[in-house]
Amino acid sequence: MKLLVIGNGAREHALCRSLSLDPAVTALHCAPGNAGIAEVAELHAVDALDGAAVAALARELEADLVVVGPEAPLVAGVADAVRALGIPVFGPSGAAAQLEGSKAFAKDVMAGAGVPTARSYVCTTPAEIDEALDAFGAPYVVKDDGLAAGKGVVVTEDIEAARAHANACERVVIEEFLDGPEVSLFAITDGETVVPLQPAQDFKRALDGDEGPNTGGMGAYSPLPWADPKLVQEVLDTVLQPTVDEMKKRGTPFSGLLYAGLAITGRGVRVIEFNARFGDPETQVVLARLRTPLAGVLLASATGTLADLEPLRWSDDAAVTVVIASHNYPATPRTGDPITGLEEVAAQDAPNAYVLHAGTKRDEKSGQVVSAGGRVLSVTATGTDLTQARERAYTALARIGLDGSQHRTDIAAKAADES
Repeated sequence: MKLLVIGNGAREHALCRSLSLDPAVTALHCAPGNAGIAEVAELHAVDALDGAAVAALARELEADLVVVGPEAPLVAGVADAVRALGIPVFGPSGAAAQLEGSKAFAKDVMAGAGVPTARSYVCTTPAEIDEALDAFGAPYVVKDDGLAAGKGVVVTEDIEAARAHANACERVVIEEFLDGPEVSLFAITDGETVVPLQPAQDFKRALDGDEGPNTGGMGAYSPLPWADPKLVQEVLDTVLQPTVDEMKKRGTPFSGLLYAGLAITGRGVRVIEFNARFGDPETQVVLARLRTPLAGVLLASATGTLADLEPLRWSDDAAVTVVIASHNYPATPRTGDPITGLEEVAAQDAPNAYVLHAGTKRDEKSGQVVSAGGRVLSVTATGTDLTQARERAYTALARIGLDGSQHRTDIAAKAADES
């Protein structure tokens, strides 16, 4: 199989790494990619948001499957442009990707499917915003209706901060606060059959102890030793399958990766949000544990044959990923700083620990890998349990140098202590 992966983050590096290890994959391409992805795939300088350009590249490469990684190209309809040429695509149509592209649309689908979620109001005026904030009280949960790269949600006790964020959005969803731990559960679907993956937990706040501003995610781990063993089946029955069935009923079948962000509340499981693609950084730990070769699973989703697939096989190992972010992330991050220590990790820590690139590029003059975004690297490790996986991740991370960088020191610490 010849594959083309679209995107340039650590999620796409994790996908490309898994696909490069799949014996069925004979050629692997990525557009636009990054400095790390270049080690396992051939890169192409194509705008990921340009559906016509992506489709033309897929045809030129004679790709057997195109995997669209990020949410923005999916919402922009890039998968539709490729499908129009008759090339199989892993990823939903632009219409179906509205499950992530619009919080209000997702709430409407959940209502139709009877999926348990937080009570909410969709607001477009200052008066509606004030009424909704008053109705729910603190802590306030305010979500930009559209895509915001993981930074469109504010959870705060400060009504002025909540009001300011709400008024800065064209359309906003204000909802009740959900207590309890959060879980990310991915599922691969072809529009009818739904195959859940293993659950993970990510860490949204920038600083240790879940302090600081919201980010796109600073680390993750899997499995969840504290979670009910029946959780995956329950979410499949009450959330994932009903949502896929509802999307089909509406004439916008959803195929690709359906990501349910969940809160395990005192009243049961509630959906916080849906995403229409693999989550970052949870993908890094989920794929680290997947033993079934990935390409065939993604192709089955794209070709409507998931029902024929054998059950997925998983490693009993635990996986932890820790994000190294650039100076001043998640505000305006500093870029262009040299990164050192990558060769040392490859030489001393592989295969139990490895580095997945997110915001990196190779400097044309020096040839050195430099930072090129907010979240720069994901240091990922596996071990017999979370304690060993954590130790390996942080040992590898200590070898890496990036001036002014930041990372959390407590990823999976509590879960490791309790397991």
